[in-house]
Amino acid sequence: MLVETLSHLPSNRELIERLKTSKKVNYFLINIDNFSNINNAYGYESGDIVLSDVVKFLNMIKPQNSKIYRFTSDKFVLLDDRDLEEDELNKIAELILSFFSQTEIYINDEIYIKVSLSIGISVDEGLDNITQAEMAIKDLRSSKRNHYAIYNSSSLFIKKAKQNIYWIQKIKEAVDNEEIIAYYQPIIDNKSEKITKYECLARISDEDEIISPFVFLEAAKVTGNLPYVTRSIISQSFAKFSGTDYEFSINITGEDLVLDYLETVLMKNSLKYGIDPSRVVLEMLEDITTLEYSTMLKQLNSLRQKGFKVSIDDFGAESSNLSRLLEIEPDYLKIDGVFIKNILSDKKSQIIVEAIIMMCKNSKIEIIAEYVHSKEVFEKIKEFGIEFSQGYYFGEPSPNIK
Repeated sequence: MLVETLSHLPSNRELIERLKTSKKVNYFLINIDNFSNINNAYGYESGDIVLSDVVKFLNMIKPQNSKIYRFTSDKFVLLDDRDLEEDELNKIAELILSFFSQTEIYINDEIYIKVSLSIGISVDEGLDNITQAEMAIKDLRSSKRNHYAIYNSSSLFIKKAKQNIYWIQKIKEAVDNEEIIAYYQPIIDNKSEKITKYECLARISDEDEIISPFVFLEAAKVTGNLPYVTRSIISQSFAKFSGTDYEFSINITGEDLVLDYLETVLMKNSLKYGIDPSRVVLEMLEDITTLEYSTMLKQLNSLRQKGFKVSIDDFGAESSNLSRLLEIEPDYLKIDGVFIKNILSDKKSQIIVEAIIMMCKNSKIEIIAEYVHSKEVFEKIKEFGIEFSQGYYFGEPSPNIK
């Protein structure tokens, strides 16, 4: 139970009622950084002491006539009705941060701690302040803590957040209206220089515009719709390649593996369209290897036993894990495109590509080079002995196959 200081603090409900009827106000959302660590390290009673002292100190240093509200367990709101300039808002936030950076909170005879705060500031009418201050803190914490930020609608972070909000709704509509469509990009056998495979890629058809996954995939993940996207691409791709000899790869996500539905859906489509599983490649982003390993490996091994192949995408990126890669034993590996794009001019890219090739040759893993965009890059890829190429030099993603 919280100590007395907190029990007398105006509540979240009182704050909301005030905002509903307020004109323009200065809204300071004050969030204790990593408060859960204090509870975990010292216990909840100590956490209550910290909260109580934070309130006591905020009431000591707040501007006259402003008011402190309890927002959630570790968040407080300072509301100020005055007409303040930006530099005055900055001074209030700086005063709060400076005070707490120099003030220790007494927990017991042996423990004194200092708390770090993040402050999001909004200057608007009504309930919009709540969302804006939260977004300001998220923007702030994307780079640092123990600081403050004033909501700025032109911030790249906030523009992206607004875009995600828009696409969260659009992705729901796309799933409901079956507007997710499959595009196919050819993969070339470097020896024969003929198309032998395709990668199946998700797009959204939105009022005669074709939307790239770079725009909507994050929103699909937030809404839990990624598995619906995967299921749709599986169904469309099996139908497209029925009656052909092409191998085709389908991108799978961590969410697909967590839900553990892939084998059922893939086998159902294999039987329905008469496609041998050996023609189907399950393409995973390299960072999927950071998932809970035993469950993931069990699924992949079961799919392999049915005949499906496995490919690792974007290998060489920051999350690359060599030991996990070798344990997964993929059939194919795609080298991260940044190395292929620069391979003619960047010596470091060449060294990294050569190292990956050596590892794959020793492990009997075939390599696909992405982002092959010119004849010169293609010739260099062949010179390295890479087996397959993919990129705009051979063809852009299209709803049709050749």
